[in-house]
Amino acid sequence: MDSLLNRYRSITFLLVMLVAQMILLAYTVKNPDGVRLIRLWAVTLVTPIAQVAETTRSTVYGVFHNYFDLRDARAQNRRIQAERDQLKLENLYLKSELGTADRVKALAAFQVRSPSKYVAARIILTATTSASKIVVLDRGSNSEVEKGMAVITPDGIVGKIIDAFPTASQALLVTDPEFAAGVVSQKNHVKGILHGAGSGKCRIDNVQAEEKVDVGEMFFTSGDDRIFPRGLPVGKADVVKDGPQYKEILLYPSGLQAGPEEVLIVVAGVHQEVPAYEAPQPDQKVYIGPPVPQSKADESMPALSTEADRLREHYQSIGKFENHTFGTGSVPNFNVKIPAAVAAAGSAAGTSAATEKKPEPSKPVPPPGTPLATTPAKNNEPSAGEAPPQNP
Repeated sequence: MDSLLNRYRSITFLLVMLVAQMILLAYTVKNPDGVRLIRLWAVTLVTPIAQVAETTRSTVYGVFHNYFDLRDARAQNRRIQAERDQLKLENLYLKSELGTADRVKALAAFQVRSPSKYVAARIILTATTSASKIVVLDRGSNSEVEKGMAVITPDGIVGKIIDAFPTASQALLVTDPEFAAGVVSQKNHVKGILHGAGSGKCRIDNVQAEEKVDVGEMFFTSGDDRIFPRGLPVGKADVVKDGPQYKEILLYPSGLQAGPEEVLIVVAGVHQEVPAYEAPQPDQKVYIGPPVPQSKADESMPALSTEADRLREHYQSIGKFENHTFGTGSVPNFNVKIPAAVAAAGSAAGTSAATEKKPEPSKPVPPPGTPLATTPAKNNEPSAGEAPPQNP
């Protein structure tokens, strides 16, 4: 390195002196705008470097800033989702509580109206299999619940208690094949035995084929089983078929249609009368507007001949043939045989009168106080002021 500097020492010194002079010259010389050349050169040299540095800095800053913003947004999104899920759960809980309050209110109102004594219970467990349908209630012998008591809702019967424990009890639903209860129809007062048929349905046995049961007829408990008080709703007959000896009747129990969660256990039942059957109300009256007024073009058209018109013409022919005046209280002989010529003449006269009848000119109205002139009736025609005879 030293040998290289010693070898080119003169050239190096010359270059240093030239650069120094150029710098000194650029410092002293100014451009037309009054800016020194050294400043102009420095700005021109530094500007690209500064642009590259600023671009690099903004890019790096943007990447890191977006990364942290995205991480914060992701955390905020997770927090919002958690809050939303919590609000959904609270909403479902409040809806459930509101529904429970409404059902409890309905049970309390039913208890007040009914003369029987009840114990309110909640279904806490459902042990439903294909062979049996049993539910567990949160009331037992400590609440005066005993085996064999009825379980109902305001909509209908639900089942009966089959086991009672101190704090809980088991109830057999009406849809279980082992369930049985006495029932009676509301309209025709037909008695039968209710049995569970599975799949949410029940059947009514021991109804003779000659008994009358209508589809949609309501059934109530008869009280013959000594479990359910008389007068509790059971359900409407959905299927009614005639058999060789007994009817086949299927129904859906009304007490299970709403999926009960709160029920009533009948501690002391009181029999009530089956509600009287009320026939469905007839349809309401329908308003029909007045007919369209007949125009002159319609008046010029021939009248349509109907069966009633032909019968009326026939009666007129009989009256003319027998010289009978209708509306006098006597009855002509309607079985008389009229000659064909007379019948044809009467028919032609009626047709021509219907087709060629023209409106009569209006007569002047007499001044008030003028007596009306009366003329004797001709050819059995009514006089003025009298009502014309009515034809049948």
